[in-house]
Amino acid sequence: MKRVYILLADGFECVEALAPIDVMHRAGVELVRVAVGESLDVTSSHGLVTLRCDMVLGGEMLDDGDALILPGGNPGYLNLRSSDAVCRVVRHYYNSGRLVAAICGAPTVLVASGVGRGSRLTCHSTVIDEMGDYSYVGDGVVEDGNLITAAGAGLSVEFALAVAKRLVSAETLSRVRRGMEV
Repeated sequence: MKRVYILLADGFECVEALAPIDVMHRAGVELVRVAVGESLDVTSSHGLVTLRCDMVLGGEMLDDGDALILPGGNPGYLNLRSSDAVCRVVRHYYNSGRLVAAICGAPTVLVASGVGRGSRLTCHSTVIDEMGDYSYVGDGVVEDGNLITAAGAGLSVEFALAVAKRLVSAETLSRVRRGMEV
């Protein structure tokens, strides 16, 4: 079974976290919710949802995963990119050729981690100027090597399906899409 880690910091965008969690569940992918901070409980950007995570990120590299998902949300993406532990894990996943997926403001975590320079990507319009050495593409979801990026909350399901497409069979992905009426 494939395993995905989703890194959640206080201030995450609800749909950018919950859509990948839902899609991975439907696709039969094990998804581990990882809190970035000191508590297993992480609260969304609007205070609407508090998720209980499976673990708190420490010094481990989450070595048994196939993909890493970074949701945006403000200040969620700021909390992710300011974490040395998050940046270490992102570098580890990217450098080992594993999938790293970031949506909304979370592509700035790639910058903070120093990975994928020159790669094609997309992000929320408010952080384009922070993307430096990357090749910004205005598309909704962009794939380049082992990076998947998406512009924002409205693309959360499409983003999650792009991640799932890399992890499951075409038949499984088709079943998930049919079940979601996508």
